[in-house]
Amino acid sequence: MARKLILDVDTGIDDALAIAYALASPELDLIGVTCTYGNVEVPHAVRNTLAILELFGRTDVPVYAGPQRDGFEVMEISQFIHGVNGIGEAELYDAARAVEPRSAVDFLVQSVHRYGQDLVIVPVGPLTTVAAAVQADENFASRAHIVCMGGALTVPGNVTACAEANINQDPEAADLVFRQCEDVTMVGLDVTLQTLLTTVETKRWKDLETAGGDFLAEATNYYIKAYETTAPHLGGCGLHDPLAVAVAADPSLVETLAINLKVDTEGPSRGRTIADETCLNDPVKSARVAVGVDVERFLEEFMDRLTGLARQTAVV
Repeated sequence: MARKLILDVDTGIDDALAIAYALASPELDLIGVTCTYGNVEVPHAVRNTLAILELFGRTDVPVYAGPQRDGFEVMEISQFIHGVNGIGEAELYDAARAVEPRSAVDFLVQSVHRYGQDLVIVPVGPLTTVAAAVQADENFASRAHIVCMGGALTVPGNVTACAEANINQDPEAADLVFRQCEDVTMVGLDVTLQTLLTTVETKRWKDLETAGGDFLAEATNYYIKAYETTAPHLGGCGLHDPLAVAVAADPSLVETLAINLKVDTEGPSRGRTIADETCLNDPVKSARVAVGVDVERFLEEFMDRLTGLARQTAVV
């Protein structure tokens, strides 16, 4: 039976790819999407998410708005990588439906209580909403099963020497989640920068001549072009958020290190994900950090699944 999934997204380009991967994965049943901030503001993330779900024919999946950190402004580098509209300036019509009236935090808390072990939560933006759920319900931290995209343990950060972008947006929230939640898998830059896509792959989507294929190709080509400036040594774009969804579907895709994590919240290392030195001898490890990935298997599954999903959309 498919495991129930909630995605928490700040819908930029790789978030869009993550949503598509979730929809195309038989191991997962996407029961809702919660929207946070980062690549765009929350209302824009909601708009993009609703439009993407409609594009792929999944208007049955509810979308919820989460909280936004006071004083948040989209970083210039985020707009360079994802475009002002968050999806590489690709054009999608506004969805016919609206965001759900219930808050994202309430949806997370109630879903964890309802589904327990059968639910996995995959945050691929700042951990603000998940931290709010921890604070809202005394049982959330012990019952939630989380696979998050964020952090960097064995490699440098991508916004500072220490900090990865999602963690950097709200280090306090990430620190709370890592310290208090009992089952967290961190899928960070250690592995996501090994999973690269190029224009060779996106041409397969463009050649479908469908609305879904055109969208995936246009948005991802924008992403690849940005990487040519920000990380030319890679030779492609990192599939950050889709890999986290893939690990939720199939944990065997990655090798993990059991560890108790914390996040530095002060000083020059603010935003760094690192072992909690106060728990080094604790026999119980609450987190697993992905440090190795089966790149070939993931990329093959990624392309097969998204190509199949895009093929089912309207011909253009």
